[in-house]
Amino acid sequence: MSTRTASKVFSYGTLIAASVAASLAVGACGGDAAKGNVKVATAPGGSKDQSKWPADDRTMCDWKDKPELEVSETNGPGALRPNVRRIFKTYGEGDARHKTLVCREIDTNLDGIKDVVRTFNAKGEAIHEEADRNYDGRIDLWINFVDGRMAEEDVDTNNDGKPDVWKFYVNGQLQRIRRDRNFDGKADIWEIYARGRLERVGLDDTYDGHVDRWDRDEQMKYEAETADRKARDELMNAEMAAKADAGASSTPTAADAGAKAVTPPAKKK
Repeated sequence: MSTRTASKVFSYGTLIAASVAASLAVGACGGDAAKGNVKVATAPGGSKDQSKWPADDRTMCDWKDKPELEVSETNGPGALRPNVRRIFKTYGEGDARHKTLVCREIDTNLDGIKDVVRTFNAKGEAIHEEADRNYDGRIDLWINFVDGRMAEEDVDTNNDGKPDVWKFYVNGQLQRIRRDRNFDGKADIWEIYARGRLERVGLDDTYDGHVDRWDRDEQMKYEAETADRKARDELMNAEMAAKADAGASSTPTAADAGAKAVTPPAKKK
């Protein structure tokens, strides 16, 4: 199928609203929910009564029966019992020997069930994170890191246990998003970002895996073209000024000509 390009200002209120809602859901896990400003669910088997927390907190860090690992448990804000677990591992020998955090898991809604886990490499840089944002007992957020910075964020918005939104970052900045509207496991919306702003959206209206049309942000396109034209003009002006300076330095001045004209002739011997 051929790709058609449509130049029009975005009118994707529903799509943007969905993006905002997903972001708010992620933020609620560690933000207002932790402060008690939002009523949150309790994971199956968990309890809001901290005295009745289950013996099995469904740990997501691989630390049991591994004596080489060191486990530390602490109480976070509002927790009467430990809800944060950190796993440390010792690397190196001699003077290079050091202890590094390799896994951290948290019970963010204080129901006795761990719902967020992050793993780290030997340098202490984040590698991977998983979270159960709606506390239904299933993971619905996956984050991958490169050199300690977020590179990909996958989100499950329909609670089927599989991601249907894929976000990609470069140097920590959002570059593109793929969305699966009909939840068939394949993207049918492609969003392209520039400098943190949505630049264009590709839509697959027939769900055949190919973009049927691209809709662009005309304002951003105009700003980009204006900035590019300004940069070209400045470069051309700089080159012209440099040529003018070079020409002026190689042309004799009137004073130089006069000085040559009044130079007395050499005396005859």
